[in-house]
Amino acid sequence: MDLGISGRKAIICASSRGLGRACATALAQAGADIVINGRDEATLNATADDIRAATGANVTAVAADVGTPAGQDALFAACPEPDILVNNNGGPPLRNFRELNRDDMLAGVTQNMVTPIELIQRVVDPMIARRFGRIVNITSASVKMPIVGLDLSSGARAGLTAFIAGVARDIAEHNVTINGILPGLFDTDRLRSGMQGMAKLQDKTFDEVAELRRGSVPAKRFGQPDEFGHACAFLCSAHAGYITGQNLLLDGGLFNSSI
Repeated sequence: MDLGISGRKAIICASSRGLGRACATALAQAGADIVINGRDEATLNATADDIRAATGANVTAVAADVGTPAGQDALFAACPEPDILVNNNGGPPLRNFRELNRDDMLAGVTQNMVTPIELIQRVVDPMIARRFGRIVNITSASVKMPIVGLDLSSGARAGLTAFIAGVARDIAEHNVTINGILPGLFDTDRLRSGMQGMAKLQDKTFDEVAELRRGSVPAKRFGQPDEFGHACAFLCSAHAGYITGQNLLLDGGLFNSSI
């Protein structure tokens, strides 16, 4: 399917690896000019080379911490008026909520709620003026189904989801959409790191934890990043203009609900 975004400009945050990289790759395959981002310059540049080689797309790599004003400025210096923004950022590590102090909590909220809102503030009016904009926030299935130890991440991402619900509807008439994607268990470095932490907490081996988590998914497997990337690309497409304020749960059926 032609997604109708060839030549569109896209910023994909935290996209040197994992789900962010998968989104960047899918958008590049659809013909978008992409700006990718990460803090590890070597990894970021290697990802940029891989995507260029695989897709022939125009790829700009910006090594920066998107959670800082300087990092955001660097992104927008590379792409002042994107047509597409994919908000993504790592979350706080697995931790008992009793161990969190005020600074920890403020940092988590800044990372997973405030930062994406700041980026949306910077892109939304130019999108409205051009009458085209697609914004996707990568959050987590934990917004619907909290995970013990990831309470700060869940809370901050849930705050972002609630904040955006009204904003998305306020701007919908301008062909600017904002949606969320809530990943479940995808085969990424973050999942493996989380399972290692869980294994320590539960005094189990990594393989035992992995098998238990895989077995808990009705699909009986972990998701593949490219599946996630293609879903993101569709929400960014010309065909998705009537989808806004929604939260797409990609979890292999893990969240048990009829709606």
